[in-house]
Amino acid sequence: MPPSCDTLITDASIVDGSGDPAYQGDVALGDGRILAIGALRHWRSAVVQEGGGLVLAPGFIDAHAHDDLAVLDAQLTWPKLSQGITTVIVGNCGISAAPVTVRDSLPEPLNLLGEAREFAFPTFRSYVAAIKDAVPAVNVAALVGHTSLRQNHLDRLDRPASAREIALMREQLDDALADGALGLSTGLAYANAKGAPESEVLALARSLSPVGGLYATHLRDEADSILTAIDEAVRTSRQAGAALVISHLKCAGVANWGRIREVLGALDHARCGHPVGCDCYPYAASSSLLDLDQIADGIDIGITWSIPHPELGGQRLSDIAARWQVADRTAASRLQPAGAVYHCMDEDDVRAVLCHPATAIGTDGLPRDPRPHPRLWGAFPRVLARYCRDERLFTLPQAVHRMTGLPAARFGLADRGVIRVGAWADLVLFDPSTIKDCATYAHPQQPADGISAVYVNGVLSAAQRRATGCRAGRFLPRARSAPMLTDSAVVAAHLGSAS
Repeated sequence: MPPSCDTLITDASIVDGSGDPAYQGDVALGDGRILAIGALRHWRSAVVQEGGGLVLAPGFIDAHAHDDLAVLDAQLTWPKLSQGITTVIVGNCGISAAPVTVRDSLPEPLNLLGEAREFAFPTFRSYVAAIKDAVPAVNVAALVGHTSLRQNHLDRLDRPASAREIALMREQLDDALADGALGLSTGLAYANAKGAPESEVLALARSLSPVGGLYATHLRDEADSILTAIDEAVRTSRQAGAALVISHLKCAGVANWGRIREVLGALDHARCGHPVGCDCYPYAASSSLLDLDQIADGIDIGITWSIPHPELGGQRLSDIAARWQVADRTAASRLQPAGAVYHCMDEDDVRAVLCHPATAIGTDGLPRDPRPHPRLWGAFPRVLARYCRDERLFTLPQAVHRMTGLPAARFGLADRGVIRVGAWADLVLFDPSTIKDCATYAHPQQPADGISAVYVNGVLSAAQRRATGCRAGRFLPRARSAPMLTDSAVVAAHLGSAS
């Protein structure tokens, strides 16, 4: 009797996540995993998916997400699932949903994740339990946010933590790491973390090395003092003995356009003998809270939402200021609290970061934004369409590797990010000739074209631009790691175990 499986995907061009060339074959899925790869037409299967002319890749891993609370709502995960993302890395930029006990009010930028009432997870373990109960549409792996820890224990966030407060924060971090957290993240550019000196961050980061956790940071400065900020991040990670991820690497501000060669040179220098990587979204505009410090000549700013003036969402700050006959900064002050998109980067700089071998792809999308940056819906298809197929910055296997094998290895996600027998069946089937991001700044909430099917743990979760309604996501704990390796060695070891 021939072997059987739950789903058989036939005659696909398999891009396995390693960066190696594609090969043609069939893939059998069963019990959430990949059972066999090869010529499998003789297998019996209740479901057969024809893959002729299509690429089968590992499900995409969003290396930089802010879906901490959104994953608990099936509708809010559709922007990710619709573009082939099967795993999100949450807890970035120093803000995480857990462990959090809201005190008087929810400090910025935690409000980017949701409302105060939604932060119902005083321990990381309670957050993990909530994910398991919700059965999200995508897999979830999580960092612990430094600002989240600070707001749990400091009466004011504009100052350094005391020794006692650091001890309390470290206790919560240790508990979270024991329950599967990936590591620690910081957002040192934000007002409520700027007051934390390097010594405070290092004291917390020392918890990471014994368990193989990593340190991810939104640098203290992404503009004029970016090299100093990179030095600080590298110094902290080296002294802590932890791998480093620099979040959404960029050179912000017109005066810094073209400095990316210096920045990547600093990154390469830091990578000598130490695991240092970065992530990037494929756009020349950022998005966050409306910040007076980011208003500068030559930077076009779009308002995505405003509490006092909700009717002005979707308009340009300069147009609002002209209508009110005030300066841009005055208009921005009147709009706060608000969200914004900042067209603050140079396109050539973005291309250079995307091409770097240490770069993983992330959306950095804000799912609660009523007029989100298009990266929330289109980041991964945009890499495949614009930068891979049209501009040929890298090959398709290289592009897929940045979205799958590389982040899986970096974050210690066992049996993810690769197509091999025994790996979890997180898969995306797409047409390389038609895949395209449809989300724009004017109309950002648009699913991509060209994605035929998305499987999460072997379950067909999206097909032909529609969610199936089947949810099979899981919480993914950090794999117990081997001794710290350089970033390239981690990837090699991960892919070697997959061969």
